[in-house]
Amino acid sequence: MKRIPHAEYDSPWKEIIEQYFPDFMRFFFMQAYEEIDWKRKYTFLDQELQKIIPKSETGGRRVDKLVKLFLKNGEERWLLLHIEIQGQKDNDFEERVYIYNYRIFDRYKKPVISIAILTDDNPNWRPHSYHHELWGHKLSLDFLTKKLLDYDQEALAVNDNPFSIVVLAHLQTIQTRRSPEDRYTAKLKLAQLLYQRGYTYQEVWKLFRFIDWIMTLPDELDQQLTTELHKLQETNQMRYVTSIERSAMEKGWQEGLLDGETSGLQSGILGVLRTRFGNYLDDIMFRLQRINDTETLLQLNTQAVTVDSLDTFAELLPEIDKKVTSQ
Repeated sequence: MKRIPHAEYDSPWKEIIEQYFPDFMRFFFMQAYEEIDWKRKYTFLDQELQKIIPKSETGGRRVDKLVKLFLKNGEERWLLLHIEIQGQKDNDFEERVYIYNYRIFDRYKKPVISIAILTDDNPNWRPHSYHHELWGHKLSLDFLTKKLLDYDQEALAVNDNPFSIVVLAHLQTIQTRRSPEDRYTAKLKLAQLLYQRGYTYQEVWKLFRFIDWIMTLPDELDQQLTTELHKLQETNQMRYVTSIERSAMEKGWQEGLLDGETSGLQSGILGVLRTRFGNYLDDIMFRLQRINDTETLLQLNTQAVTVDSLDTFAELLPEIDKKVTSQ
């Protein structure tokens, strides 16, 4: 099966959490969801997290996110998410959760709630606390944990939360890893489920982007799936992200990965636009070069795949330029 390089900043799990964070909390942690004031803005603190977690400590099999949010009683809370991506048992996991939690508190003096999502296939690995004791001295941290294997796939299929699709796709990725044919069938059914739920085009695209990333197929089956999805699109009168657009998207991601800096991300966006619309990109290239914010460029990469025309994409840039200039 084809493989796409993993990277912390463009991990499909990291992206889908940012896009559907309230749904993420509602799906996994209902009590916390009900106590959070969703009328107030929540903020992903990636830069703060990078200051305390060196890149050498992060790997392609996990995602860590830090979020600032507010409770309905007005209190500010920092939420630290640890997600193990199809990993194996990690004997250092509990200690790592404790260390990251303490580092954030030590640096910013903010109470931190640690939660862990375990996406591995080991039903017996269930870390939930860090504990150290000697001579009467005790040190411990209990954290919230959810295990994807605990979720029933039939129940997920009828759950209206978008994150039920995410969890279902991940479970079926594990289940079909030795059978491309079974994965093809599962992936097609997931796409059909997206349309059956009546999602908008943007919602279908966001969720299918996640599905498409993790449920990789051999080229022959991938082309067959594309044909079937076009039929599905015609039935539902909704535009599907074509194989050409997906290839352009992957090219943009990979060019950004090779460089790792904003110039690489800018080149990736231009690669997507060039593949979709042609080579007349001088004006857009000039405006992109003025944007140095990584998160903004990642958002633009998504827009480059979904917009209907270069003019539509160009309309996004002046507003973003103004935003970046004012920072």
